[in-house]
Amino acid sequence: MLKQFLKQYDSTNGKARAYAIDNTVELANLIPPTVSYESGGNTLIIGPTAIILSAAEQLKEMHSLTLLSTDGISADSANGSDSLPNLYFTSSIQLDGFLGTFTALIENNGLTTNLAKVAINSDCFDVVLDLSLTGCMTEEVPVPGYYPVGRGYPKLADALEEIPTLMGTFDKPKYFRLDTDLCAHSSRGIKGCERCVDACPAGALSSEGNDQIGHKIEINPYLCQGVGTCATACPTEAIHYALPNPQDTQKFIERTLTNYEQAGGIDPIVLICSSRHEAYNLMALQALPDNVIPVVVEELPSVGIDTWFAALTNGATQVLFAASKHMPATILRVLNNEVGIAQDLLDQLGLNKECIDILYLETLRELVQNGQALELQTLPFELWIGDLEGTKRERLFTALDALVSNRIPVETLQPLSSSAPYGTVDCESKDCTLCMACVSVCPTRALHNDGQSPNLQFVEQDCVQCGMCEKACPENALTLTPRMNWDKASRTQAITLHEEKAAECLRCKKPFAPQSMITMLQDKLRGHSQFSDELSISRIAMCEDCRVVDIFESMAEKPEQQLKF
Repeated sequence: MLKQFLKQYDSTNGKARAYAIDNTVELANLIPPTVSYESGGNTLIIGPTAIILSAAEQLKEMHSLTLLSTDGISADSANGSDSLPNLYFTSSIQLDGFLGTFTALIENNGLTTNLAKVAINSDCFDVVLDLSLTGCMTEEVPVPGYYPVGRGYPKLADALEEIPTLMGTFDKPKYFRLDTDLCAHSSRGIKGCERCVDACPAGALSSEGNDQIGHKIEINPYLCQGVGTCATACPTEAIHYALPNPQDTQKFIERTLTNYEQAGGIDPIVLICSSRHEAYNLMALQALPDNVIPVVVEELPSVGIDTWFAALTNGATQVLFAASKHMPATILRVLNNEVGIAQDLLDQLGLNKECIDILYLETLRELVQNGQALELQTLPFELWIGDLEGTKRERLFTALDALVSNRIPVETLQPLSSSAPYGTVDCESKDCTLCMACVSVCPTRALHNDGQSPNLQFVEQDCVQCGMCEKACPENALTLTPRMNWDKASRTQAITLHEEKAAECLRCKKPFAPQSMITMLQDKLRGHSQFSDELSISRIAMCEDCRVVDIFESMAEKPEQQLKF
């Protein structure tokens, strides 16, 4: 339908747009990995008695129907009919699971019961139609098989039409991939970045583990709805969209823009649209000029900030998102936060912030109804730097550096919001002992040691501001500062945060540790029962090999010393 609509335009830009859409290979994943659901059609309907009785009349084809009243009104009082054998009552309910696995624990008179066991002699229900006003499950994006109609979405008519189809085996794509080697969530019991967990509106991501065994991010593929906010929020691409992967999406946009330009189109504007809202996308395109190119993706937040700037540096003069104010709050929060960071970067370059912006369809509809046109803000120049390669951050900074080549920032170092995954680490030299606790937890090696001498080095471009180094430092010597460093040379080179002369072994004179660490250990251990004499204290200033040799020589000279070991 979209391609047919675009072919209606006979202007130069309109023809170029249709040509670009027709001649760019569509995004696809031929063999996506999947997860399977099993549903026998055992359905639980929750809500006020009169309403659930009415809904049950329209779902008689389901394998079984269990009605759970939340208002305590009997069936006789509700409609004058005989009492139903599968009508139950509860003062509270705890609902958990997904399609084929819903458990409903109800409480009456202080007694908790598994309703499925009582009603259908099973451990769980397959489908839940929830007509209560607030809903029994809190996820903003409902899990598969759960229909919180009482909350207002989805509509009752849509739920009643879809529920009868949920009997059998169903496969759903695994939308995301997780690379734990790139994850900045945890290291050595220290927790850091939790952006993906905070960004998931479906409750599919969680931090599992503890300080002893460590923490790790886990994705429940049965709960995941493929919204994409986790991938957008992730600063390292440890979690990324798999249908398709982000680099394929980026290359698709770059090729589309190239085809548009080759067909004679000018000033292209990229409009990122969701595939599930085609009617709204067509409405938006009807109200927008013919240089707006729709890029249809699975979900709006599946396309990250690196792709937005890649579009701007490959011919696009603006990047817009066809969003709705009725989208789940978490999706809007994440999208607004990421767009806000992008707009801060544009503003620091002296460019119009609205070159990356959210286009709310409700606002566009109001403008059309009032006979007004949407004011579009575009870049004052065009860039064509070609395919961007590397990691998510490398692609982003390649695009940003290309923009810098055309615009000189007023200030080289400019602050960003606290949520921005870009910035620096400062070290208080007088407190640092070069224990390297920060280096051991840094997920990107932004903090590292060169292996030549006692020092702490830092590469700003690699820092994702996860905070693990700050938490791991026993001396509280590190602080994080979100910012953008527009000078590529200083941002990408390793700088020394702290260094000192190495302590030389008392016996062999070999450098083996920072002098401040040796002094600190001697001061702290002096007076301890195991270090009651100066000989024991002096061994701390020896390298590992010499320390062992010295202990055995001492034991040979004074055998009674063995009693101390």
